[in-house]
Amino acid sequence: MFKLRMPFWACVAGTLVIACERRNTAMPEHFGYGRPATEKEIAAKAIAIHPDGKGLPAGSGTVQDGALIYAAKCASCHGATGVEGPYNILVAPDTADARPFDQSPKRVKAIGNYWPYATTIFDYVRRAMPFNAPGSLSDNEVYSVTAWLLHANKLIGADAVINAKTLPGVVMPARKYYVTDSRKGGDGPYE
Repeated sequence: MFKLRMPFWACVAGTLVIACERRNTAMPEHFGYGRPATEKEIAAKAIAIHPDGKGLPAGSGTVQDGALIYAAKCASCHGATGVEGPYNILVAPDTADARPFDQSPKRVKAIGNYWPYATTIFDYVRRAMPFNAPGSLSDNEVYSVTAWLLHANKLIGADAVINAKTLPGVVMPARKYYVTDSRKGGDGPYE
């Protein structure tokens, strides 16, 4: 039977010394796999949309087209009208008599009463939806679904056309609950 001849703490200390010595060795420049990304691959991922609409692509969508796309590609997860689920509720218009979220923790947070920017809807849908095929919607389809969601939340009319010019102009009721990041440096603030 093997018998440990050093106290446990000595073994731990020895292991730490070895780990520290290994940390001080230089990392190799290349691990022998992978390749640099192409400009086209980078452009395909660099699709962030700013709150002011910077980065929105060409194209447009309508509430009517969005209703058809939503029914075909979104309703199975979010319900026929955006409130049934089984996953996130998307439709909950803000009302004048609604209690603030900090006073009503069970209040449903959805696009119409919680999201601060309409452009975020476009950005999120384009990147992450539908769940079973993220990124598969065309820009026109994303504009249309965004239009339908804004209309369902009573934020735009049924005849509205959403595009790179009109989407940033949609005023979200929850915007007043958010504070602009006034720090300097990086990519912000987005004013």
